[in-house]
Amino acid sequence: MIARQMITDGIMPLKTSDTGRIALSWMEDFRVLHLPIVNHMGFLGLISEFDIYDFNNLDEPVGNHTLSLSTAFVYDHQHIYDVLRLMQQQHLSLIPVIDENDNYLGSISLQSLLEHFAKSLSVSDPGGVIILEMSSMDYSLSEIARIIESNDAKILSLFVHSWPESTRIEVTLKINRVELGSVLQTFNRYNYNIKAIFSEQDDLDDLRERYDSLMNYLNI
Repeated sequence: MIARQMITDGIMPLKTSDTGRIALSWMEDFRVLHLPIVNHMGFLGLISEFDIYDFNNLDEPVGNHTLSLSTAFVYDHQHIYDVLRLMQQQHLSLIPVIDENDNYLGSISLQSLLEHFAKSLSVSDPGGVIILEMSSMDYSLSEIARIIESNDAKILSLFVHSWPESTRIEVTLKINRVELGSVLQTFNRYNYNIKAIFSEQDDLDDLRERYDSLMNYLNI
């Protein structure tokens, strides 16, 4: 998914002649802390709520002030991961999208980004979640996929979390089955450390109890 596919409807950019008071009113209406400033179609920069509160006079045009976030934007062809990274790095509530000629195309709000990201992770699809912990040297996506597919299941989404100054990683798997017993048994047979499991089918405590019983049985 790329930036131009995620543009949020209804968020209007400011003109240089708009005042700080107007900007604050629009921010409240759109429930954001930032707004783009556009001259005709040209993107000039992003103004924040904090920038506006630094104005000596809220009735001054926003174009009279230096923008602290002039480089906060993404190009229309950039991937959702680039959008998420920049919004996180600069703590943005929205991010402008421009084309290769610096023409403003629209903005992506944080709420819209989260909705699109949730869809890409198959959050709303039925299934179970397994979290594996391992050394980064032992990580093999092909083997993990083979284990899951050998149990007539499919990976819907996967992401890896690592820690600074550590070789340990967590691999979170969303698979298209709510009954996880056979998949867990196979991971155990291949000596994977299963850190956590979540299923829509069961209460977590009940699932953990049945998982512990399965592990005890396999260790007999």
